[in-house]
Amino acid sequence: MHTQTIRWRPGALELDLDLGVDGPPKVRRLAAVGGGRTAAPSAAIPIAEVHLGGEGSGTSSSERLMGSAVGLRLRTVDHRTWTDGDMAHLEVTARDAMSGILVIARWSSWRDLPVVRCATEVVAGDEAVHLRAVSSVAIGGISADGSHWWHDHEVGFAHNTWFRELMWQRRTPAELGLDDTGLRTWGIPSSRASFALGQRGSWSTGGHLPMGILRSRVERRSLLWQIEHNGAWRWELGDQDDALYMVASGPTDQGAAWSHRLGPGERFSSVPATLVLGGDDDEIFGALTEARRRVRRPHVDHENLPVIVNDFMNALMGDPNAENLPPYIDAAARAGAEVYCIDSGWYTDGPAWWNDLGSWQPSSRRFPRGLDQMTRRIRDAGMVAGLWLEPEAVSAASPIAGLLPAEAFFQRDGQRVVESGRLQLDFRHPAALAHIDAAVERLIIELGLGYLKFDYNMDVTQGTDLDADSPGDGAFGHQRALLEWVSELMDRHPGLVIESCASGGQRMDGATLRVHPVQSTSDNQDPLLTAAIAAAAPTAVTPEQGAVWAYPDPSWSDERIVFSLASALLGRVHLAGRIDLLSEAQMRLVQEAIDAYRTTRTRIRTALPFWPLGLPGWHDPVVALGVRDDDGELITVWRRAGSTTVRVPLARHSGRPLVVEAVFPTSLPTSVRWDADAGEIVLELPDEPAARTLRLRGES
Repeated sequence: MHTQTIRWRPGALELDLDLGVDGPPKVRRLAAVGGGRTAAPSAAIPIAEVHLGGEGSGTSSSERLMGSAVGLRLRTVDHRTWTDGDMAHLEVTARDAMSGILVIARWSSWRDLPVVRCATEVVAGDEAVHLRAVSSVAIGGISADGSHWWHDHEVGFAHNTWFRELMWQRRTPAELGLDDTGLRTWGIPSSRASFALGQRGSWSTGGHLPMGILRSRVERRSLLWQIEHNGAWRWELGDQDDALYMVASGPTDQGAAWSHRLGPGERFSSVPATLVLGGDDDEIFGALTEARRRVRRPHVDHENLPVIVNDFMNALMGDPNAENLPPYIDAAARAGAEVYCIDSGWYTDGPAWWNDLGSWQPSSRRFPRGLDQMTRRIRDAGMVAGLWLEPEAVSAASPIAGLLPAEAFFQRDGQRVVESGRLQLDFRHPAALAHIDAAVERLIIELGLGYLKFDYNMDVTQGTDLDADSPGDGAFGHQRALLEWVSELMDRHPGLVIESCASGGQRMDGATLRVHPVQSTSDNQDPLLTAAIAAAAPTAVTPEQGAVWAYPDPSWSDERIVFSLASALLGRVHLAGRIDLLSEAQMRLVQEAIDAYRTTRTRIRTALPFWPLGLPGWHDPVVALGVRDDDGELITVWRRAGSTTVRVPLARHSGRPLVVEAVFPTSLPTSVRWDADAGEIVLELPDEPAARTLRLRGES
C-alpha cells in the first residue's frame, strides 16, 4: 500500500497522518511533545466514521460507530495546514467514490497546550444521501503499543445523575467487556465488542458526562476526550488490531433516532470534540480548563465573579411573595451579595410553581403592588436584580399552549409531545422564538434585570419529527437554535448574565459552557453530599463558571454552616438557605465567608484545579479540591467522617518550607501545619463534619 505521511507539529502536540493511496487516511500517531506514543501505527483507523442510510458496517457489526463502510472507502483528495491567530489547523479532505460524499476532517491546536479540537464536515456529491452518524473524532491505537491493553489500562467516565453529579469511575477495559478473547490466534483483528456511553434526550448530561479518559497503568500517559454538544452524543471504545480505539460523535440513528438528509452539494458539520494528552488527572484537567477558557464566549462575569443569592434552595423553595421576599432581600444585602435572583414561583397565582409555565407574567396575587417593587428593592440595596425562567417549557394547561400554533412545539407523528405535564417549545419555529424573546425582553426592561437563570426541568427523549428528517434531527436543530438565541440575547444586553441550569447539572456540556457564563452544578440539598459534587465540579466546568449552593440553616451548628459555605469558595457562590432567619453570630459566619471569597475569586478566574486526594468518591470520608496559580495554592478540605486528623499529601512540595494558613473560617479554631518531610498538610478538625479553606505559599 502506498502512503504519504503528514507530520503536523502545532506546538505542544505531534500528529502523524497516513494519507493512503490504496486505503483511507488514518491518524498513525498522536502524542504530546516529549511524551510517549498515544497511537499505535499498526492499529490506526480511518479519520472519520460516517454511516449512511441503506448500508450497515463495512466490517462485522453496525452496532459500533467504528468500521463504517464509508470510512473504509475513503481516499485522500487533499490536505492543508494554516494558522489563525494563536491556533494551528490541519484539514484533510477525502472522498467516498461510491456515495460521492466528501469528508473533511479538521484538527486545531494551540502552541502551548497538549489539546486538539476535532470536527468532521460531510459534503454531499451529485446525489442526495441520508446521514445516520458522523464522528467528531476517530482514532485507533490509543493503548500502549504491544501492551496487554485489557488490564494495562483503565477507563475513566463520570456518572451525572440528579443530586449525584460528577462522580468519576475507573474500570479496566476487561471489566467493561473489552478483553483478550484469543481471536489473534485466528488472525481476526477485532473482538467486535465495544463499550459505549451516550445520551439520547435533551438533558445532555443526564446520566453521564460526555467525557472519558483512557490511562495507561504502566506509563505516565492519559488521553481525555470531551464531546461538546447540548443534546445527544455517543462515544465508544473497542479493540482493533490488538489495541484500543475511540470514536466520538453527536447524535446517531441508533442512539438518538437521528438521521439527516443532505441534498446534492449540501453540507453538515459534526459537533466538536476535544482531546487532551497528559499524565495524571491534575495535568489533563488543567490543560482542559485552559482550553475551555479560550473557546468560550467572552463575558465580564468571568472576571468579576459576583456573589449570587438565590432564594430557592432550602429557603423559599419556589414560593416567593411580597411578604417573604423583602426580609430575604435585606438578609442577602447584609451577607454581602452582589446579585439577587428571584427563583421560581413569581409568575403563578396557584400553589405550585411547576404547573403554570409559559406566560411569564408576574403574579398579581403574590405581588399585588407589582414584582417591580421587589426588583427595585434589590437594586436599591446595591445588588443586580435577577429572575428565574424555564424558557423552553410551556405547561400543558397554560393559555400559551393554545395561543401558539401547534407547529411551535415538539411533535411526534402529528401530536405535540407532552413530558411531565409540559410542552417543549421548538426554537426553530419563528412563533416559538418570538414568544419567548418578547417575554424575556419585557421582563428585562420592565423589571430592570441584569441576571437571568434559565432552568430546564425535563428530559425530552422523543425529539421532534416536524419539519425534520428524523426526531433526532429536529431536536438537534432546536438545540443549536437555543444557544444561538442565548448568545444573541447577551449581545443585545451587554453585561447581562444568563445562568444555565437543568435540574442542577443535567446540561453541563461543553457547548452550553461556551455560551453561558454561569453553570449550576447540582440541586443537591445536603451539604455533606454537595461537598463531593463541589470538589469534582472543575472536571466539567471552569472554577469561575461552576455555581455551588451554600445554604446555611439556623438549626445547624457553626461547623455545619461553615461546611456548607466552604463548598462554594473555590467556585461560584450560590448563597441560599434561611439566611433571613440566622442569628447575628451565624450571619457573621456568612459575612466572613463572603469576605474570604472576595480574596479567593481574584485567583480562581485564572487558576488551575487539582485534587490532592484524587477525584472524590461519593462516600469518601474526606474530599479535597485545590486551585493553583503562580502565587501558590488554595485548598478546601471537607472531612465528612473518619479520623479528626486529616493529612493532605502535596508531593510536589515535599521537602520545601511552606506557610499554610486558614482562609475560612478564621473565627473558629483551626489547627493546621505543614509537614515538609512528609510533604503533607496536617489538619486537626472537630469530631463532627467540618471543612476548612486553606492558603499555601512559600516562605518569604
